[in-house]
Amino acid sequence: MGISGIGAAGGLPAGYGARKPQSDRTGKSFNEQVTNGIKASPNRITIYMKTEDMLYSGANGTGLSYYIKYAEGSTEDDPTVIAKGVDENGDEFEQTIHINKINPKCATVVEMRALEAHLGVDKNGGLSSLPPETGEMGLHDRADFMDMFQKQISDMRRLGQQKLAAYYQYSMRAYWDFMSERHGSESGSAESHWRAAMGMR
Repeated sequence: MGISGIGAAGGLPAGYGARKPQSDRTGKSFNEQVTNGIKASPNRITIYMKTEDMLYSGANGTGLSYYIKYAEGSTEDDPTVIAKGVDENGDEFEQTIHINKINPKCATVVEMRALEAHLGVDKNGGLSSLPPETGEMGLHDRADFMDMFQKQISDMRRLGQQKLAAYYQYSMRAYWDFMSERHGSESGSAESHWRAAMGMR
């Protein structure tokens, strides 16, 4: 079945002939623009199947995907992990993280995942003990996770979700205890912040 009347008689439909690639004002062809757009967009999530020697394997909404294992030289006094994967831009990375040096008040999501796994924080039947905002964090983004917990607890209380508020309180307490134990000089400050977050005096 033929199609007629679209273009000039005997020719290709109007506008569909072989033409020179269109360029934008910078001189880039349409093809180059599309290719650059693809490179700039987030990569597909890479999934690392969890094995017995992995502490963590997962990804977040940015495309950041990785797994965590204890490093060969890890000791009880200096627990050390290796995080390996692809960042939100699709670039491969590998990091060595010393657990005792992690500061939950200024940490990356990869550091907090390592700490979560090392401490064995209960995930309450879900995928994470961390606040939902971590799903938007890139590899090098740092945040005050204690503030994030306080906000999440407040939001859950406001929504009448007392069980979730209690769960985030439990999670937050696990990280405060870690800070108090490892960063002794901050223990008083940590405890006062904890009590304030829980509405205690």
